[in-house]
Amino acid sequence: MFTEIALFLLDTVFSLFGMALLLRLWMQLTRLPTRNPVSQGVFQVTDWLVRPLRRIIPGLGGFDWATLVGAWLAAVVYLTLALMVSGGNPLDFLPFSLLMAIPSVLKWGVSLVMWVTLLMALLSWVNPHSPITPIIHHLTAPLLRPIQRVVPRLGGFDISPLVLFVIAQILLMMIARLGAGLTGTRFLL
Repeated sequence: MFTEIALFLLDTVFSLFGMALLLRLWMQLTRLPTRNPVSQGVFQVTDWLVRPLRRIIPGLGGFDWATLVGAWLAAVVYLTLALMVSGGNPLDFLPFSLLMAIPSVLKWGVSLVMWVTLLMALLSWVNPHSPITPIIHHLTAPLLRPIQRVVPRLGGFDISPLVLFVIAQILLMMIARLGAGLTGTRFLL
């Protein structure tokens, strides 16, 4: 029972941190203004890792590679700690953990899209004038626009967030299958 609790806590903490790193990257890619509480909070949580990595890994082509590498490193640490908690020797699986960190980062990214889309839908019903609503719309607009071109409004309702949510769920299934194919099991993904 201790192992399951420890794995749950590791997964929760590292998933939240990994999603914060990926949210930072997403905010930069969509050019979200940094003078808002969400951006400031994400920077506070992730700066301790991203700033030192930026000294080593430059951004190329307007892409923040240091943040993406930080998410990958967080996934490697997560997998290493999860192996240790499970009773495995992380050194035996180190090359494998370096590879398995990629599906973990993909899972965090797709999960982040799902959570932000769900939050957007909930806020549109509960409090459409919330101060966070413009931030969420700014982040999701590039993902929703292509869907909105294909899927018409139904009775005045925009169902593109639902379609995005379904697409993200399918992607999560594909990532889980990829992880299972790499490991031969459903371990850690």
